[in-house]
Amino acid sequence: MSEINTDFLKQCILTLEKSYEYLKKSKENSIEFEMYRNSLVKSFEMALEQSGKLLRKKITPYFATKKAVNTLNFKDLFRQAALYNLLTENDATRWFKYRDNRNNTAHDYGQKFAQETLNLIEDFLEDVKKLKGMIENG
Repeated sequence: MSEINTDFLKQCILTLEKSYEYLKKSKENSIEFEMYRNSLVKSFEMALEQSGKLLRKKITPYFATKKAVNTLNFKDLFRQAALYNLLTENDATRWFKYRDNRNNTAHDYGQKFAQETLNLIEDFLEDVKKLKGMIENG
């Protein structure tokens, strides 16, 4: 199997980490706080989507056809990864929570959504780094 390129995910993680770092140093309700929070939310969304795309590539060898993998929705993708011991069931459950949070953006781009995303960021950073390592190293 060819190596899966994780460069873009790595960049998303770095942007997410920096945004979070600067956000914590910013005064709430300042324009800087808003900028870093917006960057953090967007970086979260991008890292989440990229994680799903890369995981799809990673689990393809476990399926008879690429088409079968492409029919999986995001949560089924993570369920299958847990089934094949690429992730634990607890890992997959946290990824479901991240996805549910992301899906809420279609309905609520306000402060409530941003705060919910902030509440998930530390766990998400840990999980996305772990997922990146698994994709790179098996």
